[in-house]
Amino acid sequence: MRFLSTLLLAKTASALTDIEHKPFMRKNIDPIVSPGKYISHMHSFYGSDVITKDLPTTAQLQKGCPSGENPNDLSIYWAPTLYYIYPTTFKTYYEQIDHAEIPFPANFRAVAGNASAKSQSDVDERVTALTWWCDGNGPEDRNSRPRAAFPRQTCSAHMQAILRFPDCVNPDKVEEYAYASQNGGRCPGKMKRMPSLRFSIGDGYCFHGDFINGWFEDAAKNMLKAKGQTFMRIDGAHGNGKQYSKCKARDADPENGTSD
Repeated sequence: MRFLSTLLLAKTASALTDIEHKPFMRKNIDPIVSPGKYISHMHSFYGSDVITKDLPTTAQLQKGCPSGENPNDLSIYWAPTLYYIYPTTFKTYYEQIDHAEIPFPANFRAVAGNASAKSQSDVDERVTALTWWCDGNGPEDRNSRPRAAFPRQTCSAHMQAILRFPDCVNPDKVEEYAYASQNGGRCPGKMKRMPSLRFSIGDGYCFHGDFINGWFEDAAKNMLKAKGQTFMRIDGAHGNGKQYSKCKARDADPENGTSD
């Protein structure tokens, strides 16, 4: 994971921050795709424990307990549950901050990846960067298989995936978002550039992820101060950016839905 992030930095020469998260719930809900319903495939959740089947606002998320190490980030992140391994940690990387024009706006939410993808042809790696690989000592087989598929050999350590989110948004209508990479490196129309969010978690063609912004405004603005630096811890009024909260994130709706 560290090697990959170093490689990305070498290519983009852009500012970065990262946050480690612990999973606090898995459930058959997807508040963005199927709000109000218990009909989704299983997802693992990281971040603010306010999340239920209903689509929350940024202000609502900020009333929860974070499962991540930054108390200023009450965002909620989720991805399909991998049943053969329930990951103990999950990282979010905020990259290319040098190119960002605005912080994440309140109530911004996005889905990355294609949940219905069945082959490499359904995956645009140039945009989402979706790739699976073996962390640590390999084996390395990405050049001999479709890169969005699982490794063909047993990993000596951990299996990892990378997934990048849209980095352009219309500040006046946050439901409208896009990738700068699809528009020659610039945001289309009235859209503005945000930091680029990337999941790192550890056949995967249909791997996808969801994000709802829960950053406190002061810390979201502080993130833009990372411009010109290779790495910066994002502190804010709610604490040190590398310090887990004393509260314990829990399922806010334990009596409903299923976790298996």
